Amino acid sequence: MTPYENIDEILFSAEEIQKRVKELGEAISKDYEGKDPILVSMLKGAAIFTADLMRCISVPLTLDFMAISSYSSTRTTGVVKILKDLEESIEGREVIIIEDIVDTGLTLSYLIRSLKARNPVSLNICTLLDRSVSRIIEVPIAYKGFDLADVFVVGYGLDFQQHYRNLPFICTLKPRNS
Repeated sequence: MTPYENIDEILFSAEEIQKRVKELGEAISKDYEGKDPILVSMLKGAAIFTADLMRCISVPLTLDFMAISSYSSTRTTGVVKILKDLEESIEGREVIIIEDIVDTGLTLSYLIRSLKARNPVSLNICTLLDRSVSRIIEVPIAYKGFDLADVFVVGYGLDFQQHYRNLPFICTLKPRNS
């Protein structure tokens, strides 16, 4: 089975994504001219987006990674666990959190509070996808790739059961027959 057999609809092509990533990189470069931001990439979903984005940013920067997880049974509880913390201090730094998708805002809100307590100079959010229709807590997004309807998507770092991250586009999957 190839990863392409279960694809239903391509929502954002590889070309559209690369064009938008370049535009985001240019905007960040302009806004951070003369500064040295640290990109905080959220694992695992934002890894591919981060790699492409940082190659489109022309200002000096550093990179670190975090992994967090939301725990809930059948509903969102807002309980968050840090699985991998930053290796570098962000105190006195310009921080840009790189996300694959912002959904309810609960997990990101927790992350923002946690990182602000570490005294960065500034803290901004850059997300590839914004599913604002699902928002429970508003979070300030400085850089947004695409608006996303209330659909489940995979590709370009986003997964279903750890598969499909390697697709160069973002798509929906065919309904499962079960």
